[in-house]
Amino acid sequence: MRWLNRFAEKRIRKGGNAFGGMNALVLITVGRKSGIERRTPVGWFPGEDGSRLIVASAAGAPKNPAWYHNVAANPDKVRIELAGETHDVTAEQLHGEQRDRAWKQIETAAPRFADYQRKTDRQLPIIRLTLRQ
Repeated sequence: MRWLNRFAEKRIRKGGNAFGGMNALVLITVGRKSGIERRTPVGWFPGEDGSRLIVASAAGAPKNPAWYHNVAANPDKVRIELAGETHDVTAEQLHGEQRDRAWKQIETAAPRFADYQRKTDRQLPIIRLTLRQ
């Protein structure tokens, strides 16, 4: 899996805006325990006002992915990389009606996420990434 993530990250960094049939970006977080910068390729969906939505699906695993915990611990240190450009973002987990609307959009655009949700008992977190000015 690490090899695949490194391959995807290099491809996205070189200007590939898609990977695995989805829009993709490199999520840059700071480890909640280590304090070390971490890079993870993730798929994204368009959100309101130019934001991007990402899902902490871990392909339906029982636990949230490590990057989710890093974002929760250090939401002010999140950045994204797209087509070789790095941007500071504000990361916000969606809840309630906002999450419901976003989830409908995501499962319509990528039905595999509905499959991921069926595999697990946890509600898959949706994070909105908004460019910081």
